[in-house]
Amino acid sequence: MATKEKKGGTPAAGSAAIKPPKSETKKKKGTDTKIARGPHGGAGKPVPPPRLRAFYQKTVRGKLMEQFGLTNPHQVPTMTKIVLNVGAGEAIKQPKFLDNIVEELATITGQQPVRRKAKKSIANFGLREGQEIGASVTLRGARMWEFLDRFVTVALPRVRDFRGVGTKSFDGRGNYSLGVKEQMIFPEINYDSIDTIHGMDITFVTTAGRDDLAFALLKELGMPFRGNDKTGARL
Repeated sequence: MATKEKKGGTPAAGSAAIKPPKSETKKKKGTDTKIARGPHGGAGKPVPPPRLRAFYQKTVRGKLMEQFGLTNPHQVPTMTKIVLNVGAGEAIKQPKFLDNIVEELATITGQQPVRRKAKKSIANFGLREGQEIGASVTLRGARMWEFLDRFVTVALPRVRDFRGVGTKSFDGRGNYSLGVKEQMIFPEINYDSIDTIHGMDITFVTTAGRDDLAFALLKELGMPFRGNDKTGARL
């Protein structure tokens, strides 16, 4: 006589294992593994020099020396770095939200972002010291020039109803900052793969030391300002 399986016990020897319900074998929504960024089509080929850096050295430097009467080539302002910063307040309750931001910043800039932590605790916001609440990337050298070239020639024209960037965001020391409302303006971002739309702050750091020199430098490099001076007047 075959051994019967007791209620609530283990199955008898020789009997088939009980399969879990189909609902348990399905992956939960939102738990799909991320696709790793592989090598691009030009991997292994020599890297061409940045187009905008060559344009600066051949054209922009001479124009700035003539415009401001500079006699020493070392007085001509140049770009030092570009900083992209994203604040993620929702990361306090949703840690995965910051992971998506880091992945998108890496896709846009080609450089791994740094996660920023809170410097102090704020009880009203539910924020604790040391908690990750943002990410930032600092670009220098060739990546800086390539990002600036893509930003002014490809990304900004994709902004809806774009009429130029403001001229009142200089800090008095030759640095310029602006805000981007959507990361969708960058063509590297796939619309179907994003979860939420977020903005970012971009700071252009120069060696100008004065706002008029920095304004002239960025304008010659292709930055589409709304006006011809720092007052923000329309052209």
